[in-house]
Amino acid sequence: MDVYQEALRYLESQHVPVEAETEALEDDVFQEEAVSCLLSPLLSEGLDFPDTPTLCNPKEMLERRLVVLKGILETEEVYLRELETLLMPMKALRASAGTSQPVLSGRQVQTVFYQVPEIRDMHQSFYSGLKARLTEPGPEEDREMNYTGLDVVVGDLFLKMVNQFGLYGGFIGNYEEAVEVVSKCTHSDPRFRTLAQSMMSSNGSNKTRTKYTFEALLYKPLDRVTKTTLVLHDLLKTTPKEHGDYTFLQEALRLSRSFLSGVNESSQCKREVMLSHGMRRKLMRDGFVVDVSEGERSLRHLFLYTDLLLCTRNKPATRGRQEQYRFCWYLPLAGLKLRWVADQERSPDAHLRLHTIRTKMHLLCQQLRQHANRSRGLAFAVRSRKKLEQMELTLLTHSPVYTLELHSPSCKSHTLLLSSLYELEEWREVIDKLTKDNIETVPPDLLTLTSACVKLRMTQQPPLHSTHAEDEKSLCGTLSVAVHSACGLQQPASLYVCVEVDGYEFYDKQAQTHSSVHSLNPHWDQELCFQVDGAQDLRVLCVSQSDGQDDTVLGKVSLKLDSKTLNKRWRRRTLHLGQVEVTLSLKYCPHPLELSSGTAQQQPVFCVPIETLSQHEGVLVPHVVRCCVEEVERRGMDEVGIYRVSGTTSDISTLKNAFNSNLREAVTRLRSADVNVVSGILKLYFRELPEPLLPTKMFHSLARTLEIQDINLRLVSMLSLLQSCPEPNHHTFLYLLHHLQRVSKMQDVNRMSLMNLATVFGPSLLRHPVVGLGHDGPTMDISQEVVVQVQVVFCYLQCNNLPEAQTSLPHDTDAEDETTHM
Repeated sequence: MDVYQEALRYLESQHVPVEAETEALEDDVFQEEAVSCLLSPLLSEGLDFPDTPTLCNPKEMLERRLVVLKGILETEEVYLRELETLLMPMKALRASAGTSQPVLSGRQVQTVFYQVPEIRDMHQSFYSGLKARLTEPGPEEDREMNYTGLDVVVGDLFLKMVNQFGLYGGFIGNYEEAVEVVSKCTHSDPRFRTLAQSMMSSNGSNKTRTKYTFEALLYKPLDRVTKTTLVLHDLLKTTPKEHGDYTFLQEALRLSRSFLSGVNESSQCKREVMLSHGMRRKLMRDGFVVDVSEGERSLRHLFLYTDLLLCTRNKPATRGRQEQYRFCWYLPLAGLKLRWVADQERSPDAHLRLHTIRTKMHLLCQQLRQHANRSRGLAFAVRSRKKLEQMELTLLTHSPVYTLELHSPSCKSHTLLLSSLYELEEWREVIDKLTKDNIETVPPDLLTLTSACVKLRMTQQPPLHSTHAEDEKSLCGTLSVAVHSACGLQQPASLYVCVEVDGYEFYDKQAQTHSSVHSLNPHWDQELCFQVDGAQDLRVLCVSQSDGQDDTVLGKVSLKLDSKTLNKRWRRRTLHLGQVEVTLSLKYCPHPLELSSGTAQQQPVFCVPIETLSQHEGVLVPHVVRCCVEEVERRGMDEVGIYRVSGTTSDISTLKNAFNSNLREAVTRLRSADVNVVSGILKLYFRELPEPLLPTKMFHSLARTLEIQDINLRLVSMLSLLQSCPEPNHHTFLYLLHHLQRVSKMQDVNRMSLMNLATVFGPSLLRHPVVGLGHDGPTMDISQEVVVQVQVVFCYLQCNNLPEAQTSLPHDTDAEDETTHM
């Protein structure tokens, strides 16, 4: 059945003058667009096509269905070429916007191409998934039942695409302004006129090219979103009710019609309410959050309007009753204060509950993948996906740890929880923007406003990964992110970097670096590892931390992950997050995943060989050493007796336990600890190393160098011996020596000379071999040993040309640095 012929027949039966509207248009493509425009209001009103003749033979239905699917694939390919043609001049126009004679201003470029790249990416993902499904060979077993592979499952692909139709909502809302910009610039700028009237698109395999105007290409997404509803209807008609796709396609068609209905409502200005000061109340953003009331968590749909926040509860459609929203609460934006709190620790019971759910989800996903190519597994797949969605909803409700507090002048307050700091910041940004002006609130008709939510919403469903199609580019394995440094700050600040990934929530999807010391150029060289399944996006945020004040997000950026471009070699990236540039490296190791037996525990820091710790942290100088040194240099250089005066034993023990269990928490405590406690924890780390920083096998060799009378020859010999140390020992020792030399330069204030510092650190850094454990050489009493320990360190400290220490492992890349902007 040809969709448009069916549509035309239906319009004629309704006495719609189609011919009068379309005869004036010579191009067949524009006739189809005209039909789409006439048809979309009818679809939005819930009218249906006449039923097509029922195909009694299931094989005939599946054959017809396959024809429809192949037609959809062909039209998707054409549509993608049109979008690529539309986007072709974007880069050049954006570059021109920064010159003295721009073709379009930066704002105009943003207006013209608003949401087009995102729509292109959405359809590219859909096209790739559909093409892969249609070209996969059918299973060899049960040929009679699956009819040689005709029983392909694609409903999840359509549902995933329709769930992202909010992108079209933004495009449609911006469409008139975009066309106006194109029209004005076409008339006023010959350069743009030449571009806008001669945009060419290739026609696939043949060599011909189609010429479009800019405005015609801008209309294509409007046309496509209507066609999607038509082809979904056509596809559903040829899908047997017992087919695994039937439920998915029903839901996709319902959501698509609901979206078109909302668009029509918007076009009739029903989304807007005139406020007394000339503004219109309209929907700015909506999405799913967790509302906390009296300790209970509930998943809610939050709607942000121009002047208020509306929290609703979704009531799904039942037999004979349509989907509805129920009112929970609302807050005017006038005077609204926001406060967000960083991630909170979960209780052991909460950890256990989440782990149990994740385990069940993991097993269910494995079973689904095993049955993916079995025709008899369709019913099982439908039931399993329903279970998976329910478990994801439970996780979505109980896993969020970021708190957003809302306080209104009327003393009403509400607390929302979100799983993603990135999402929280998006909500906070748009709310802050709306609350900057004094908003005069018009009391809303809450019943009408709540009832309209079904048509107004831009987000159809909670963000469930189980409703998304498997993407061959998504990541399954270990993703490593090495966060190196940041620059671009206007004033010194203490920063940390938060990294988030998407995919199934079998594993932790968010991690943070420790906070840096106050600096214009903070550095971390910290490696964060994620076990990912189905990850497609990476989000990075740079956050400023201030004592006694809320943390502030300085910038954020989202990156697309592609298993075809990432590999086991590090790939370096420079990200522009607002005013800050963050440098990091990525690598990806694909492998089948196994669920851990419980919550991952951090490896201990103290009493662990330095090589083991450095390898685990992905650095050459352990974080505990660097953080303590940075903190002493920040506020302890003028402390009298620094490193000689001991800190409180109980405080040092508490800080040691913190480093062994949670690095980020330990660094936070370090920032406020007494500086003598900080110096004490550094000395304790070296003292408790199983093998001293300068290996025991070097003791006698170093002792013999002290007999060399020429100080220059002695230093050359000692530096040569240092080269034989393992890399972590070598660079950590050099890092410490440079630090102690800087401390000694302040000896007029802190009273710590090089000899004093050597006396403090010598016994911790070098030890005599234990007699009888395979070590040969002369024995010496304790006093002689101490003399050697102190003199060796003192000689190293006297060296004025010590080599520089490397703090992190070199991240060899397989490509040049890449730069990504917000």
